[in-house]
Amino acid sequence: MLEPERHQMILEALKVKNTVKLQELVDLTNSSESTIRRDLIQLEQGKFLKRVHGGAAKLQGKLQEPSMSEKSSKNLQTKRQIAQFASSLVDEGDCIYLDAGSTIFEMIAFLPENIVVVTNGLTHVNELIEKNIKTFLLGGNAKPTTKALIGRGALNSLEQYRFDKCFMGVNGIHSQFGYTTPDPEEALIKQHALSLSREAFVVADESKFSEIAFAKIADLHQAIIITNELDPDTQEQYQSKTKIKVVTS
Repeated sequence: MLEPERHQMILEALKVKNTVKLQELVDLTNSSESTIRRDLIQLEQGKFLKRVHGGAAKLQGKLQEPSMSEKSSKNLQTKRQIAQFASSLVDEGDCIYLDAGSTIFEMIAFLPENIVVVTNGLTHVNELIEKNIKTFLLGGNAKPTTKALIGRGALNSLEQYRFDKCFMGVNGIHSQFGYTTPDPEEALIKQHALSLSREAFVVADESKFSEIAFAKIADLHQAIIITNELDPDTQEQYQSKTKIKVVTS
């Protein structure tokens, strides 16, 4: 079978279901495993798909943005492991910024109490108060899907603070296009919080790698990535561009 035919079959398979295993593609195309691996690398480089453990996955749309409740229910155990590790980087007495992401929310249970938190995440506030953590909430427009405060009010509020560390969620992590999210207004808040922090961390599971959303937040080197165990090729690719802290189960 010619290469273009295999590529077409692979892409058609991903239209039917969002994730396809390597062995399924081997059987479908009657090709060797090494041939399919090369095909997947080429298709990923062409931004047609992304490689995942044991196969390939469909890329999300540039403007696709799950709601906070949808995000909270996905990969929950992995998110908690990543969140626990991220929280271990927070020291007593730190002033930190917590973004409105679902993995960031999971950090709250593991944070030390003697810190100050600034956040634009409406869902975070009750949990932070319950832990007796001193909390400042940004102003601005409340976004229904992600429950994030955005807009001019949020930007103006941010200007009042400086942070030891900030922790952000993102929709896409790409070796060429950096950190991205669907909403330009939300991207601007993330970008500004990052610039006001001594250290910046992107907290995200492996599903965010090779994804590209509509609005750019920052280049890869501007933050340290905290994630779960990655495919060795993927880890090597990103470690050449920024620091990665990998959380193992």
